Amino acid sequence: MRILLVEDQIVLLKALRQGLEEEGFAVDTASDGEEADGKARATAYDVIVLDIMLPKIDGLTLLKRWRSSGMNTHVLMLTARGTTDDKIAGLDCGADDYLTKPFELDELLARIRALIRRGHQKKDPFIRIQDLVIDTAARSISRGTKKIALTPREYALLEFLAFHAGAVVTRTMIWEHLYDEYDENTSNVVDVYIRYLRNKIDKGFEHPLILTKWGEGYMLRANDDVDISQDEPLVEVAKAEKLKKK
Repeated sequence: MRILLVEDQIVLLKALRQGLEEEGFAVDTASDGEEADGKARATAYDVIVLDIMLPKIDGLTLLKRWRSSGMNTHVLMLTARGTTDDKIAGLDCGADDYLTKPFELDELLARIRALIRRGHQKKDPFIRIQDLVIDTAARSISRGTKKIALTPREYALLEFLAFHAGAVVTRTMIWEHLYDEYDENTSNVVDVYIRYLRNKIDKGFEHPLILTKWGEGYMLRANDDVDISQDEPLVEVAKAEKLKKK
C-alpha cells in the first residue's frame, strides 16, 4: 500500500521511511506543508502519516483544507504534544487516528494496518479467500495446509489483490498503490511479480486463484465463486474469444 509520510525532522523522516519500506509499503515523503499538500492532492494514498508541527503550513490547517475539499484519505497524525486538547483538536479536524511522539515503530505499523483495513471495510485482520488465508497483522500466508513465504513486495501485491477480490485491478492501479515516487522500475515489473505470486500461490493446486483479464488486468477469485471446479482462468477464456473473432 502507498503512504505519504509528512515529517520535518529529516532524521526521523528517513528512519520511518526505511522502517515502512522494510514492511513492504511504498512511501512518498514530504518535509513541509506545501510539499505535502501538492502530493496529497496529486496521488490517491492509502494512508497519510501527518506531523502537526510543520513549516509553511501546519498539519491541522492542512487537514482542515483536505477535509473541506472532500479528500477522504485516512490520516494518522503525529505530534510531540500529548495533551488531551491537542488530540481532540486533531480528531475534530478530521484525523482518523493519533500517535504521540516518541512511539515505537511497531505501534505505528499496527495503526497503519488498521486504517488500511478500515479503508476496505474489513475489521478482521484475517482475509480468507477460498482456501487462502492472509494474516494482515503477522503478514503471513497459507493456502490449505501449506505455509507460503513471500517477499514484502509480493505480500503487498497479494494483499492489494485480496482487498479487491472478485474485481479486476489494472496494472496502473497496482503501480500507483505499490510503487512510490522513488521507484525506478518499469511498469512491466507488475507482470513479473504476478508471475512470482502465481508460482507461490497457485503452483501445485488444481484451481488457480490469480486470474488474468485479457487487456484489462488481474483478479483474485472471490469467496462467492464457489463453483470453481469448472471455471477457467479468465485469460484463457479471453484468448479463445479473441481467436473466434478472427
